[in-house]
Parts: sequence; structure tokens; C-alpha cells
Amino acid sequence: MNAFQWISAHWFAVFLTIYGLWVFVPFLAPVFMQLGWTGAGKAIYFIYSFFCHQLPERSFFFFGEKTMYSLSEVQSVWQDTMNPLILRKFIGNETMGWKVAWSDRMISFYTSVWFFALLWYPLRRKIKPITWWSFIFILLPLAVDGGTHAVSDFAGIGQGFRDTNTWLAMLTNNVLPATFYAGDALGSFNSLMRFITGFLAGLGIVWLAFPYVFQTQAYNQKLDEISYAKVIEQIKNQNPHSSGG
Repeated sequence: MNAFQWISAHWFAVFLTIYGLWVFVPFLAPVFMQLGWTGAGKAIYFIYSFFCHQLPERSFFFFGEKTMYSLSEVQSVWQDTMNPLILRKFIGNETMGWKVAWSDRMISFYTSVWFFALLWYPLRRKIKPITWWSFIFILLPLAVDGGTHAVSDFAGIGQGFRDTNTWLAMLTNNVLPATFYAGDALGSFNSLMRFITGFLAGLGIVWLAFPYVFQTQAYNQKLDEISYAKVIEQIKNQNPHSSGG
């Protein structure tokens, strides 16, 4: 068995290992910073900065006073700026703790793919792939939430309609606390939407892709078995007395 055949036969274990490393290494960044291994911690922040905006007001912090901090709290200890390229460079300090190298949405999205894949595997023979229309429908909330955030951020970080969510307060007649509507703190509308939409997107990807991969692998295995049976049959036909002793 060559390397390609081995990977094909053990693709799920390979996926869990390699993708799992990709997903969970960002959680080591604050751990390394807390341990004083600043070189390793900053290396993780740098590598993952190409795949995530890492805005501190939309990130989790370990080993500090809070799990998440508001934009104004970050600005008070970093720089009084709304420039995302400057804000994203704030990784934390000994008092506030150190941020995870994924933003909250990326945590929800990437980790949900890994965990849903883990849940799918024992049920892989029973779960059929969803339709493309269902997949699009599941991804739609992520597109709407991420798209409106992107449009809102053009007004300036902390200044857009998704930062105040006045529209939502009007729709709900302000029945919920002000902290639910404004900002990105844990438990706010924005935070909940990033978690829910990332969670749904992860579910959709696993539900669509993994059953197809499993079906393809099963078909290839059947073809190999058929081909092997044909070869054996041909050998028997060419050597009709070989089995007679």
C-alpha cells in the first residue's frame, strides 16, 4: 500500500488530525504568551493573521479580567483609533490577558466543522448528503450577517449600524438590555449571531461534503473488489486445471 492509498483508507483520521491542528493551534497563542514564550505566541498570531481579522473587540481573551473587551476598553490601553489594521495588532497584556488568534466567528465556524465531523462519523452509513439548495439556505445566515458587518464597518469600526443595532432595538421595542443591542460583547446580539451563523455553516459543510466523500470511497472500494474478482476469474479461466490438484 503506497502513501496515497493509505491516506485514502484513513482519510477521516488524517482530516481530524491535520484540520484539528489548524483549528486548535490558535488557542495556544494566549497560553504561550502567559507562559512567557512570546516568540511562539507571536508567531501564531502572525501566521493566523492571514486568515482572520483578529480584531480584539471580537476575540476571546484568556488569563485576564474578562473573556471579551469592548472597543473602548481596548482603545483605552492600546490606541484611540478605529483603524482595524492597528486594532488587530493588540494581542493583550498581563492585566487583560491574551487573545485567541481566532475571532469569535472563526472559532464558531472552524471548530463546528471539526466537532460535527466527529459526530457524523458513527452515523456515516445512515446520513445522506443534503441538497445544494439546503446547503445554500444554511449558509445564507452567515452571508447576511458577515455581509452586513462588512458594510457596517465601512462607516468605521464601532460606528456602523451593526455596532448600535438601533434597527433591532426598534423592532423589539427595546425589551432587552442595552448591552444586548450595542457592541460585540459576549451575549450581545452581534456575538450571538456570529456564533449561530458560524455553527450553521459548519453543520452545512459537514452535512454536504462528508457523505459525498464517504459514498465516493465506498464506490471506489466496490470497484476495486469487482476488478480483483475479475482478475481472479481470468486467472482461473486461463488455468482451468490449477484448482484440481
